[in-house]
Amino acid sequence: MSDVTVIHIAQQAIIMIIVMSAPVIFTSLLVGFIVALIMTVTSIQEQTLSFVPKTLAVFGVLLATGPWLLATLVGFVKELYGSIPSLLGH
Repeated sequence: MSDVTVIHIAQQAIIMIIVMSAPVIFTSLLVGFIVALIMTVTSIQEQTLSFVPKTLAVFGVLLATGPWLLATLVGFVKELYGSIPSLLGH
């Protein structure tokens, strides 16, 4: 297995991590921004107030995108396992 192959597999894995974490991260950022905006407008100074809405939103996104995330990850692992013989040169 060459250096180029290892780098290519690592790049695919990093892209997979970014794609799979994007829905959760963007949801958390959006809900955090909205809650912070509401807290600013209403002059509420409680910092722990944003925890519950963010947690509920993240769980909701994980429930909604869970099957897609699992199918994407399983497809990547199957592709990787299927390419082991060619990576080893057999």
